[in-house]
Formats: sequence, structure tokens, C-alpha cells
Amino acid sequence: MTADMNEVDAVIQRRLASDVVLINQIAHYIISAGGKRIRPVLVLLFSKALGFVGPERFELAATVEFIHTATLLHDDVVDESALRRGRETANALFGNAASVLVGDFVYSRAFQMMVSVNRLRVLEVLADATNVIAEGEVLQLMNMHNPDLAVEDYLRVIRFKTAKLFEASARLGAVLAEASAEVEEACADYGRSLGTAFQLVDDLLDYEGSTTQLGKNVGDDLREGKPTLPLLVAMERGGAQERELIRHAIEHGEVERLAEVVQIVRHTGAIGATRDAARAEADKARACLRVLPESPCREALLELCVRSVDRSS
Repeated sequence: MTADMNEVDAVIQRRLASDVVLINQIAHYIISAGGKRIRPVLVLLFSKALGFVGPERFELAATVEFIHTATLLHDDVVDESALRRGRETANALFGNAASVLVGDFVYSRAFQMMVSVNRLRVLEVLADATNVIAEGEVLQLMNMHNPDLAVEDYLRVIRFKTAKLFEASARLGAVLAEASAEVEEACADYGRSLGTAFQLVDDLLDYEGSTTQLGKNVGDDLREGKPTLPLLVAMERGGAQERELIRHAIEHGEVERLAEVVQIVRHTGAIGATRDAARAEADKARACLRVLPESPCREALLELCVRSVDRSS
């Protein structure tokens, strides 16, 4: 897998090139920050598990990473974030306008790349994914500072905003391998469940981890007024005073009350409940892998299910 990811990195470096200096600076800054690269790994693992080893898999693995990168650039502007992956965000360093415009460049470059593969189904999958992700961003914006958000509406945002690109990445592996519709759907279901589990854990780490571990500022979700599952569970389980404190903190983005909120989240068992929900999603993902033949790739996908839940960053 290391050799395959090196090929993906080579495509990323080549495709990022621009004659505009600022585009090169910002694009390389955010890509060089690393990250877990789970989405490109899904393209590689599913395509190989199903017998496809053509060079198109590297192009599409880089494409999904570009789409993810573009969403990060835009997200950090919308969220007014100052820290990501342990470094200053691009918007903190280069300004909001430059970050948004370079995000647009990375998005449009991703579409050039998906066209180069010359498969209509690939275009359908990724055009649909990028549209749903945008809907998820708007839904999340509408839900900000709303302590009365239903859990199902919160999960809908996760499925749109985060899980959709996981789903598309897994599906692309099956599309490249020209797998049956049944196998393609199972791969997509795996990606959706894994992406949901991944985001649930991200949300709980904002109340369990440290800034050093996470590479972002702990408490950012509260500052932005995001009603994530740990807070929704804590309000459901807590007493009247605790419920009111969290409601007020969400409504007003009171990050200065983070210590009190964390204490409530922990003693109500909301951390454990959120991780249990993530584990249930990971179990769903694991079950989807029955359609794949035994192989090292299948084992790696099983391992991803475990690692997505049992992590601290």
C-alpha cells in the first residue's frame, strides 16, 4: 500500500501545479499537512480487492483527496478556524479570500481529473457526491446554535457532509473494477458507515482529547455552536440545570464554559454513548465486506473499521 500511496502522492504533486504562485503556495501548504488520507486509501483498497490495478485508480484516489482538500479550505473559512492538523489553517495564514479561491481551483482541478478517466459512471458518482457535500455544509450552517436539533437531523448532516465522500471513494473502486450493482452498493454502504463512524469519533474527541493530540483547538465545535451527539446525549441524560447550561453554551458559542460542559458530557456517559454509536456504524461497515474475496486488501478494510473507532486523534 505504501508504494500505491506514493503513486497517488506523485499524481497530487503533478496535478497541483499552477502558473499562479499563490495557488501553488496554498495548495501545497494544505496538502503537505498530511492527514489520514482515508478516502484515497478506500479507492485503492476496493479497486485492488476487486481485481482492478490500472493507473486510473491513482488518478481517482488523488481526485477524492482534492475534493476533500477543497472542502477543508472552504470549511475553515466558514468556521473561522485557526488550527488544523497542528498547523495554522490556510485562511489564518493567507486570508479568507485566497483560501476560498484556491479551494475553487482545487475543486475544478478535481473535475478535470475525473474527466480524464473517461468513464461516465465516475463523473456521475463524483458529481453527485460534491453536490450532496455542499448540501451538508448548508444544513450544518442552518443547524448552528440550535440545541433542539434532533439526533436524526444531526446524523443527516454527517451522512451528507462527511460520509458521502467516503461512500463515493469506496464506490469508485467497484466502478473501476466493473463490479456488479450488488457489489458496488455493498462497497458504497461500507464507505457510508465508515465515514459516519469516523465523524462521530471526531465529534466526541472535541470533548475528550487535547489540542496537541487532535491538531485542532479543543472546544472549536462548542465555539461554533455545533450541536454534536455528545452534547445532544448529555442534554437528554443530564438534569435540568445541566441541560440548561449546555443549551445556553450551544446558543451562544460559550467556549469559556467548555470545562463545565466537558464535565457534564463525561459524567452523563455521553462520550461512551457516542463511541458506541460509532462502533455500531463500524460493525455495519464490517458486515458489508462479505461481498469481497479474501485478500490482504479486505483485511486492511476490516482493520480500518477498528481504527476508525479506537483512536484518540
